[in-house]
Amino acid sequence: MTKILIVDDEKSIRESLRMILEYEGYEPLFAGEGKKGIQTIEEEPIDLVLLDIKMPGMDGIEVLQKIREMDADLPVIMISGHGTIETAVEATKKGAYDFLEKPLDRDKVLVTIRNALRQRKLSQDYREIKEKVETDEEILGTSEAIKNILELIKRVGPTDARILITGENGTGKELVAKALHRYSKRSTMPFVEVNCAAIPNELLESELFGHEKGAFTGAASRRIGKFEFAHKGTLFLDEIGDMSTTAQAKVLRAIEEGKIERLGSNKIVEVDVRVIAATNQDLHKLIDDGKFREDLLHRLNVIPVHIPPLRERTDDIPELAQAFADAVCKRNGFPKKTFDKDTIRLLQSYDWRGNVRELRNIVERLVIMSRGNRITADDLSLLAPKKKGAVDSIIDSADTFQEFKNSAEREFLRHQLEKRGWNVSQTAEDLQIQRSHLYNKIKKYGLER
Repeated sequence: MTKILIVDDEKSIRESLRMILEYEGYEPLFAGEGKKGIQTIEEEPIDLVLLDIKMPGMDGIEVLQKIREMDADLPVIMISGHGTIETAVEATKKGAYDFLEKPLDRDKVLVTIRNALRQRKLSQDYREIKEKVETDEEILGTSEAIKNILELIKRVGPTDARILITGENGTGKELVAKALHRYSKRSTMPFVEVNCAAIPNELLESELFGHEKGAFTGAASRRIGKFEFAHKGTLFLDEIGDMSTTAQAKVLRAIEEGKIERLGSNKIVEVDVRVIAATNQDLHKLIDDGKFREDLLHRLNVIPVHIPPLRERTDDIPELAQAFADAVCKRNGFPKKTFDKDTIRLLQSYDWRGNVRELRNIVERLVIMSRGNRITADDLSLLAPKKKGAVDSIIDSADTFQEFKNSAEREFLRHQLEKRGWNVSQTAEDLQIQRSHLYNKIKKYGLER
């Protein structure tokens, strides 16, 4: 039952409000002076306070200040027989929800109470949703790679520098982009995402720049593009390597000049957008193949951020797995489930071709299907993918001979560097290649110690 505290030194007012509130199904509590009211709030879970302004001892404004120190969200409705505009303004500034004058009107009292309780419920719901979203979008991990990425986000987030995020599918490129936006001065403005791989090339330009009515077959009305939607905010161009060269040229102009044109229009629209791009492809290879503009790469790649695959940062797996498990348990009302050490070691031995996304799916399956509150190695052997050898994984993941060669070379070089404690000079000498050539390969494959 909703508990409403009435703090008023007039017994007749308390009794009058008791009848009104009890008839409406509320549970009223009473205090004849300010200190007693504060004590009641400390001892009872109160949902709303009706607070008189003129009282002996502590007046209502003083009590209101104390309440705000104790609970910033508790709705407080001020009541007074000596109401003035100045008093109402002062009470509102100090955090009162509303101000009612005596003699109290029953209907006005009830409407004000309902509105205040409704607003509190909306605020609570918003906070819960916000906490859930921020938890879901939190970048987790204790590896050096993740620590470096988090440090980079904090350093470059507040700037307007364009950023290119690279990494395999499922590594969390979108999470990094959203984190950069949250740390930016544009965080209160829109974060607009465009997945260039998911939109047909013939529609991508319309998606990005918008169009006028009749600009092409099917354009029945004007449409505002993502660049305009992201004005003053951040535009995240995911899978930028799949964008057509025609769209690339227009994106380049929009970045350089801060201006766009809707399809079918000659009108120039100015846009102030921070562009963050991401790709899982080798853009230098696409440039060599004539599929990507080198000048656009230079514009996008002001700050490069590479997210290594999960198999290269297995130190992050314990924290990631437990966080995913906690989320599944909370969402489904399960008791908390944890992982045996042997289970974690097995998870760290897997290849994770799908990276963090694949780990999340496997953990959800384990949490739902395992019977006990401890997820064991036996559960994992039944429900998770078998460990693959490095060559098997490379063969499975490569779609072309060139991809196989690149993957095999990357794994070979990483193995040789790790064998020699990442002594690049010694590794180059043993492999009989130039040290500068080895440094280029390390940079090309994003290898990190």
